Amino acid sequence: MKTLKSAFVLPTSTLSMLACAILANSSFAQPDSAADGYAGATSYEEPVAPVGFDTKYESELIIGTHQLITDSLRSGEGYFSADGSQLIFQSEVAGNNPFYQIFVRDFETGNTSLVSPGVGLTTCPWIHPNLDLVMFSSTHEDPQALAKQAEEIRIRESGIDRPYGWDYDSHYDIYQANSDGSGLVNLTNAEGYDAEGSYSSDGSKILFASNREAYDRLLSQAEQKLFDDDSSYFMDLYIMDADGSNLQKLTKSPGYDGGPFFSADDTQIVWRRFNPDGNSAEIWVMDVDGKNQRQLTADAMVAWGPYFHPSGKYIIYSSNILGHANFELFMVDTKGLNPPVRVTNTEGTDILPVFSPDGESLAWSTTRTPDGTSQIHYAQWNHRRALELLYLD
Repeated sequence: MKTLKSAFVLPTSTLSMLACAILANSSFAQPDSAADGYAGATSYEEPVAPVGFDTKYESELIIGTHQLITDSLRSGEGYFSADGSQLIFQSEVAGNNPFYQIFVRDFETGNTSLVSPGVGLTTCPWIHPNLDLVMFSSTHEDPQALAKQAEEIRIRESGIDRPYGWDYDSHYDIYQANSDGSGLVNLTNAEGYDAEGSYSSDGSKILFASNREAYDRLLSQAEQKLFDDDSSYFMDLYIMDADGSNLQKLTKSPGYDGGPFFSADDTQIVWRRFNPDGNSAEIWVMDVDGKNQRQLTADAMVAWGPYFHPSGKYIIYSSNILGHANFELFMVDTKGLNPPVRVTNTEGTDILPVFSPDGESLAWSTTRTPDGTSQIHYAQWNHRRALELLYLD
């Protein structure tokens, strides 16, 4: 799910010393269990490419790569419907709203339809697996939504150069709608950033990330400093029934837990956890009840956007282990018993990979475009070769 910590080139964070104080003095900052722990703080030096990642497996693993979305200024974060016939994604199009909106593409007809309100910011869409519904996060109910659109247009027209950054707008809520975008229902309706939602395979549950705790209780002075510096610091994972009821918190470690997905059999969850200093992230998995949390990567870089292969045998994700500005796709077995394997080696940023429900196709966001803009690409996936490379065959 969206939420790359800040830019493709991440700034050095000021959180390290504050995080240490919180870890020592706040019950909020205790890890999920003594066994789970949390990764240590990191500093930023350009990494030396690890031995073993100078591989060229892309042509063997992804076949027939082509740009799928061609009618947008930029596109990203696409997810397949349960039957593989549609893709729901976010796209920026020409008009008076410079922010992403949510669209659905029908693979058979090629038709694309808008399903979000067209106002404010949107992100993290999903198609219900067995009902004629869609889900996404939106800020369209923000009273200042139109003013923020106008301000963004003004800034862009001014030519001010800004690094990429994701907006953890506190007006983000998770909405359900009919497949044509009608009948919007606010499922979270709470102050704070509620986004990064995904359905379980039967559609009965929704996973999502939220920093609502920072808005629900009185923060200590140290916590308030952390929140003012980085509002994502208090982000944790939650699970709820598909109608928004029966909310349960799954994580409580310091730093940003986000981008969760169910495994195909709904027994496990994969997500990425930022270290307390905000400078690095690793891939984690846990049981669907939040227990048995275990870390799969330990590169002290930014590993994020993980997604289960439907077989349940491995996970694909993006990492800048080869350099801060160089995000490539990697895969790792779900138990982390073998080293990760590099998937892509084409120039450009490769992020947010997702498999089709049958595991035979891959869609991801990439800047391997003629003008360098991010667009969703699509290819056939070689599952058999992936198993061989991961020693799972």
